Amino acid sequence: MKPINEMKLSFESRSCNEAFGRSAVASFIAVLDPTVEEISDIKTAVSEAVTNCIVHGYKENIGTVYIHVKIFEGARVVITIRDRGCGIPNVKKAMEPLFTTCETGERAGLGFSIMDSFMDKLKVRSKEGKGTTVTLEKTIVSKGN
Repeated sequence: MKPINEMKLSFESRSCNEAFGRSAVASFIAVLDPTVEEISDIKTAVSEAVTNCIVHGYKENIGTVYIHVKIFEGARVVITIRDRGCGIPNVKKAMEPLFTTCETGERAGLGFSIMDSFMDKLKVRSKEGKGTTVTLEKTIVSKGN
C-alpha cells in the first residue's frame, strides 16, 4: 500500500539530537490530530529507539541516525529508525525486559519493552557490524480520525 504522506530525516548520533528526532516525528504526524496520550506514546517510543542508536548502536562513535515516517490510509503510522552501528548479536535476548549490554548500570534494559507497550507493532532487525532497524507502527484512533 502506498503512503499518503512520508518524510525522511537523518542526524548525527549525539544525545542532544534525541529530542529533535522525537519532536520532528511528533510534528509530522500532528496532521492526524492524535490525542495527547497517542502523541506521548509515539514520542516515548521514538525516544527509546533513537537513544538505542546513540548509546548502543554507535557506542563511543558518532554515526548517523535515520528516521523514515509514513502515514497510510486509516491514520496508520509506520516509523522506521535505523543506524549503521555495531548491530545486535541476539535480537531475541536484547528484547527481553531488563536485558542490557550497558556495564555502567546506567541503563535499565527496558527500551524495547517500552516501545512494544506504547505501539501497536514493533519489529527489530539487526546484523552484527551492519546496524539495526526498528520499525514502530501505530494507528491513530483519536477524535479527528
